[in-house]
Amino acid sequence: MSNATRTRGSAPPALAPAAAARAARLTAEGPRSLLLAALLTVLAVCGGDAAARVFPFGPRHRAVNDLANQFVPFHAHLWDLLRGRADGGLLLDWQAGWGTSFLPDYGTYVSSPFAPLVALFPRGDIEYAVYGITVLKTAVAAAAMTYLLRRLGPGTWWWASALGASYALCGWSLAEGTYNPMWLDGLIAFPLLCLVGEWVREGRRPLLGPLVVAVCWVANFYTAYMATIGAALVLLVRLLTARAGTADAAGDAAAGPASGAGAGPARDSATGARLAVVRTLLRAGLTTGIGVALAAPVLLPVFLGSRHAHPGLVREFDPAPATDVLARLLPVTYSFSTPAAFVSTAVLLLVAALLFRREIPGRERWLWAGLCAAVLASMQWGPTHLLWHAFATPNGSPYRQTFVLSGVLVLTAWTGFAHGRPDRRALLGGAAVVAALSLGSLPSSFLTPWALLLTAAGLAAVAAALLLPRRGRYGVLAALLVVGTVVGQAAATTAYADRERLVRLDDYPPWGTGQQRRADALAEADGWPAYRTDPGLPRVAGNDPLLLGGQGAAYYSSHTPAVLTGTLTALGGGWTSRGRNLLNLDNPVTDALFGVGARWRDGTVVRAEPSAPPLPLVTVRPPGPAPAYGRSPFRNQELLLGARVYEAPGAGGACRVGTEVFLWAPDATGPARLGGYETRLLGGRPKRLAALTSLGVQQREGTAPRVPPGGRAEIACLDHDRLRAAVAGLRARAATRIDVRDDGLTATLPPGVTGTAVVAAPRIAGWRCEGGKAGAYGGLLAVDVRPGTTTVSCRFRPPGLRAGQAAGAAGVLLLTASLWLGARGRRRAEGRVPLSR
Repeated sequence: MSNATRTRGSAPPALAPAAAARAARLTAEGPRSLLLAALLTVLAVCGGDAAARVFPFGPRHRAVNDLANQFVPFHAHLWDLLRGRADGGLLLDWQAGWGTSFLPDYGTYVSSPFAPLVALFPRGDIEYAVYGITVLKTAVAAAAMTYLLRRLGPGTWWWASALGASYALCGWSLAEGTYNPMWLDGLIAFPLLCLVGEWVREGRRPLLGPLVVAVCWVANFYTAYMATIGAALVLLVRLLTARAGTADAAGDAAAGPASGAGAGPARDSATGARLAVVRTLLRAGLTTGIGVALAAPVLLPVFLGSRHAHPGLVREFDPAPATDVLARLLPVTYSFSTPAAFVSTAVLLLVAALLFRREIPGRERWLWAGLCAAVLASMQWGPTHLLWHAFATPNGSPYRQTFVLSGVLVLTAWTGFAHGRPDRRALLGGAAVVAALSLGSLPSSFLTPWALLLTAAGLAAVAAALLLPRRGRYGVLAALLVVGTVVGQAAATTAYADRERLVRLDDYPPWGTGQQRRADALAEADGWPAYRTDPGLPRVAGNDPLLLGGQGAAYYSSHTPAVLTGTLTALGGGWTSRGRNLLNLDNPVTDALFGVGARWRDGTVVRAEPSAPPLPLVTVRPPGPAPAYGRSPFRNQELLLGARVYEAPGAGGACRVGTEVFLWAPDATGPARLGGYETRLLGGRPKRLAALTSLGVQQREGTAPRVPPGGRAEIACLDHDRLRAAVAGLRARAATRIDVRDDGLTATLPPGVTGTAVVAAPRIAGWRCEGGKAGAYGGLLAVDVRPGTTTVSCRFRPPGLRAGQAAGAAGVLLLTASLWLGARGRRRAEGRVPLSR
């Protein structure tokens, strides 16, 4: 064996002077490259928002769709949790939905390592906090990708910064991630998981690798799942290109003078390469499995929370037309139902030029180009579309995996830099391909004149930068041309998307002085757990109790429990988003049933009358069967109350004078009137359901309400004297003391009562009660009260938490075992431990 051949367990050879100098240069340029990528990203995002005059740089607000309905309110609730001001804890949220499981919402919306930064801002600046975190996540994604690029191969440091920023400023990030900030954790996860793949390939970082996987999956499991698929594909390509190099070297050895003698070693080398690929893939699977197991205490409650949720929209996947897909590769385009695949003209040109670079091994060129094509094609094919989205077509945008395509394009673009800059011939071929793609997008309605103009300008600028000399003022000019292309196209795309979102998506009032005054008034009136304070109407967002304070029925989440939607619907509540966005219910009967002692109404807080205080959270109903709901919400309310309090209208649909008139028309849209009072309904299943609403007290005999057309309508007349009597009867059998905890409650009952203790909270999965099995009473949590029972104690544990903790413990054991076995193997290789005993 020659001296050049390394023996097993030997130390790596010392770096040659040139290699050592290059390594030192990479180390010195590393922080500078990362900071430049982050700076370019912040400049493009904030510059685009400023150009569009969007919050926080102008009068136009960002409060659209789920950003206003979910992400800002959940971050506000996290602020309350971190500051000790929330009603509930990590397991149980007492504020929204009359009491719901919070751990699944935490794992879906605010489990990012960046989310706790909201606590550094004043609560009244929660929208500033969410915007700041959004920009920070985008900048970190740019830095992470830049670090990965520098790690994968040589290249000019500022080119790595420009391409890293291009990834973070992809169309998916600017058009969709910006108002779904939880998804941006996936934008960060993709380069980090690719880095884990490199560690696995090299047999390094056995502890850090699984921990990075765990953090990525906890931060946002949904996009981390997609990023994991993408990172696995990248690892496979890296292994195949490395194996190609090994096979070529083996072939050269076999073709030497002693080719016959070398054939055996060549075959052994090829076999060894194949085995190395298999071993690496197995190590990658183990690393990923351990990381996911470590994240299981959060992941399993999220998964089971989805299983118990009210079903959302079930839709079939409809691939986007090819011309629209091509158009979305260009800057300044927008669409909700096509892939936002824009990732700067610099990236497109480099990827296209790679195809024409004959100095690069063909297998490497075509594997990377094939990966780009395969990822793009998989987004358009039904079975792989389902694979990308965990086998369920999303209710909203059907191309949520697009950021992976952007990442693969950037990695492919960087691949060529390991072999130097492309020559004129390759640039000409690449420019022709980009031009052809642009021409192919001309029939698309999403194409804008700015898209073509910026693409042409960027193509010329980047091509010129690649042809300029590297040194001196020419190098500076080249950097300015590339950076200007990346930042300019991204800023223009940001501004265009900002404007289009406000036109095409639902928008909501941003946080302002009116919302702050309302939140302050609710906080002053709060009396939890003695009574609930409802944030009332008009609503600000889908999660007003989390955003404004108080405790109400309103709740919007991917985990809205089916039992909660069913109960609220039976009692006359309304909803949107096909039953997952529950609306506030302003009704005296449900206020009594759920212990609402104060609510926001008509611009002020209205408190319960001293003669009719609210019911406690726990009441005991007489022995008997649980109510069975029917079609009428008024009758269902009476069944849950245990008394008749509504009257049917008289002739002509008019109520008795002095009673309060209520209308239930779930599918009607339009104004409803009684005398001089008017309210507006917005219903129509399956998307929306209008809540029953008050038309005021009947003032004149014979005046009938005017009801908008649309489906079934029912009118009922509430007798408040009967309601007060019914509430007084329940109060005599109510708990005398209630202690509410972050994971349950304990109630002290009056002596001698028997029957069913009913908690004014939905009977969601996860409740366990001492002294009796947790049951349901009209959809509410209930427990049998036997003779001699003086207390009822119930505890809530989210489904999947115990199994998740067990899986997490198993992950710790597997990680420990793998580290021990790895250390033992290294000691054996170094000859410190005998190979046999």
